[in-house]
Amino acid sequence: MPITLFMWILAVIPILVLLYLMIFKQFKANKAAPIGLLFALINATLFYKANLSLILNESLKGLWNSFNIIYVVFPAILLYELVNRAKAFDVFKNVLKKAVPNELIRILTISYVFVSFLQGITGFGVPVLVGAPLLISIGVSPFYAVVLPLLGHSWAGTFGTLAVAWDALVLNSGITGVLVTNAALWAGVFIWIFNFLAGIIQTIFYGGIKGLKKGFFAVFIISLIQGGGQLLLTQVNTTLAAFIPALISLVVILLISKLPIYKDKWQIDNSKVMNRDQEESIEEETNMNMHQAFSPFYLLSFISLFILLVSPIRNLLSQFKIGFSFSETKTGYGFINPAVLSYSPIAFLTHAGTFLFISAIFAFLFYNKNNWLEKNEFKNALRSTFKKTIPSAITVTSFIIMSRIMSGSGQTLVLAEGIANTLGIVYVILTPFVGLLGAFMTSSNMSSNILFAEFQLTIATKLNINEALILGAQTAGGSIGNAMTPGNIVLGVTTANIVGSEGKILKKMIPILLSIALFVGIILLILIII
Repeated sequence: MPITLFMWILAVIPILVLLYLMIFKQFKANKAAPIGLLFALINATLFYKANLSLILNESLKGLWNSFNIIYVVFPAILLYELVNRAKAFDVFKNVLKKAVPNELIRILTISYVFVSFLQGITGFGVPVLVGAPLLISIGVSPFYAVVLPLLGHSWAGTFGTLAVAWDALVLNSGITGVLVTNAALWAGVFIWIFNFLAGIIQTIFYGGIKGLKKGFFAVFIISLIQGGGQLLLTQVNTTLAAFIPALISLVVILLISKLPIYKDKWQIDNSKVMNRDQEESIEEETNMNMHQAFSPFYLLSFISLFILLVSPIRNLLSQFKIGFSFSETKTGYGFINPAVLSYSPIAFLTHAGTFLFISAIFAFLFYNKNNWLEKNEFKNALRSTFKKTIPSAITVTSFIIMSRIMSGSGQTLVLAEGIANTLGIVYVILTPFVGLLGAFMTSSNMSSNILFAEFQLTIATKLNINEALILGAQTAGGSIGNAMTPGNIVLGVTTANIVGSEGKILKKMIPILLSIALFVGIILLILIII
């Protein structure tokens, strides 16, 4: 595979085209993504010598990976539709306003704490999909209702969802023993930095310096629990390293709201985050209480925890997997994609999509039984869900097939290795960016680790630097990139009813996330030099 400037420029073009169309031309994601895919396809066939068999194989892999995500998207939107039609979000809004008088703490409760809890057990974009309408219900503008949970939940992208992304890194890098423990430690350190900065940025969004001063103590305590707690637990139990701190922070944020500094009503009237017209909307009377309103989410949490944490049950149910075999393919340059007996097998009985389907069905039955939802609303909710899922499915599928074709034809390798070969030891600054790039391309920190874990380990060996530091920064970069993945953004704009704003959200997120990744990279370089 020729690692040349020309080949590198070709490999970066599909990504640049994608970003240009979404950010500067304001294309909707479902229109921009197929164009990015087309450029990747042209590169693969004309310049990277990929044959039809390779393109077909990687496209089918992409379709299967996309199904894995869409299987979460559809039931998650259905659950949202049913909960929204039953006006359960209004109940949550009213209860939260009474329980947490301080508006900034109210926002952080959802956008920094609750979404982290959801990421700890479910992931797959559910935190953003659920967080956005909850924030809108308490008066946050739709745009920031997507931006805030994107920032707030992504720190748990490595050890959340019961550490599937971390397990992927360990498996694909082949590390064992002390190196695993050390890599988890450094991942925890770098992710803690991101966690703290994400909370700080949210307070600044809300009210500038005034918001920062008011919210700093709360963010400091929550980050100490989430980031610091995760760091400690990486040395004990990586499976629960994100979930337990996120769960504890749920309780602590409510205790913080009772402290003298936060117990009284407080808000910044001209906050750009808030939509005051929405906030002052007339409230309808209902006999639904908070626990009844949130019962589908209680069920979702219980099912997820019971099945995934009780090892005998998880092991039994996870045996039933479906995956497809793929033959070996090779480019004209000799770049090989090994044969796979069962590619990315899906265990449907332990899948987040199944848990969401069960919760959605329960939501309808429960709300209908209590006369909060008419029978015909299920059909209406299904119709609306299909309508909202189709653009999301087009976007996710196009992005992931583009990613698979770039990876399978060697474009992704050229991108990463070209940077490494050019920069030498300075490459370590960009280590988090590689993880971020992988997450952005695949809409998954787990997939980023699958793509780049072995590559990062090879570079660390070639440069004779600490492998644990490099792997920790790789997955931390994936967590940072999780805040700008197309899949998460699409889910957010769908439930916030601002489809078409994906480019604006990317434009807002990219400078922030690249700055955080650069900060982590600089710290990494300093650690390696000293």
